[in-house]
Amino acid sequence: MPEIAANMIEAVLNEWPVAENATFAAGDPIATVETDKAVVDVPAESAGVLVRCLIEPGKAVSVGAPMAVLAAPGEVIDDVDALVRRLVGGPPATADEPTPAGAREVTQNAEPASATTHARIFASPLARRLAREHNLRVEDLRGSGPNGRIVRDDIRQALAARSDEPAPAAAARPRYDEIPHTRMRRAIATRLSAAARETPVFTIRGSARVDALLALRGELNASAGVKVSVNDLIVAAAARAHAAIPDMNVVWTEEAVRRYHDVDLSVAVATEHGLVTPVVRGAQRLTLSGLAEVSAGLVGRARQGKLRQDELEGGTLTVTNLGVYGTEEFSAVINPPQAAILAVGAARPEAVVVDGAPAVATVLRVTLSVDHRPVDGALAARWMAHFLGLLEAPIRILV
Repeated sequence: MPEIAANMIEAVLNEWPVAENATFAAGDPIATVETDKAVVDVPAESAGVLVRCLIEPGKAVSVGAPMAVLAAPGEVIDDVDALVRRLVGGPPATADEPTPAGAREVTQNAEPASATTHARIFASPLARRLAREHNLRVEDLRGSGPNGRIVRDDIRQALAARSDEPAPAAAARPRYDEIPHTRMRRAIATRLSAAARETPVFTIRGSARVDALLALRGELNASAGVKVSVNDLIVAAAARAHAAIPDMNVVWTEEAVRRYHDVDLSVAVATEHGLVTPVVRGAQRLTLSGLAEVSAGLVGRARQGKLRQDELEGGTLTVTNLGVYGTEEFSAVINPPQAAILAVGAARPEAVVVDGAPAVATVLRVTLSVDHRPVDGALAARWMAHFLGLLEAPIRILV
């Protein structure tokens, strides 16, 4: 298993595009794996033959663990089973997680120290890690894997059984369900914790009257083939603001502030597994209908779990919109190494003053969280003023 993304620990094998004993060319996808947030094809480094698949689709594989036996064109392997045993240190682990190369079974004493007999406890590395995290003793578990090996499902069953146990009356402990972390949830926690520790953040809030924006959207959708959402207009306005104020289109590095020529913006998408932020490339060059089409494609693949890794990398700004849930205003955590994130609330009718007289208008509130290292407050304020101006005079978004 290659390290497809930085700091990746494991991935799930999605499928084998190549069958056993089939040939492949250099660059052909020989495995499809699912990382924390994307589905990625693993290309062949050179031509060859897929001799033996060691992992079943749907199973987690640690980085560096054997996945398959490949042979060069014309190469003959006399004893594939012996080779597999040397690679994984035992029978091929096709019923659960693989055993990484060089991994050893854990031996635990089954009797007191004075005893002379020992029981060997076989457990996959992932099962051992989960057992440690949830304070389970592997010697107390019954393994369902090959040769009685303790695997991930055994840990999950032990956790489920533990959550169903009635609490002792004397202890009067509260009941709860413990849900093991998914890879995506761990990745989100790691990245956002790093952002909170390492990024000095300030926030700027603003509001815009968006009646004209909503009217423009209605006119566009009445005549255009591609339906445009309010969020599409907001993303387009953010892209135009970045193009107008290029010093916002930056990220911080230890050597320099890196200012990009193209405006690549991330759009936050809530999925059943967690939040992902696919990137709209060159957003400032797209027409509104083109941006809406690209965004719809990214959102659809995100919710199906079919995003590619390259569709999640890069960008300088994320737009996250909770207005659909009725949230009026909120601030969001920056997704490093991006320099800012724009939090968008719901558009609501409010009392406003127009030409000195009270009136009712539809008001949208936004909050911009900014990394203070590459961006100063005055620059962010200029960006916000330009962005809000586009929302209130939306015909400029189309230019």
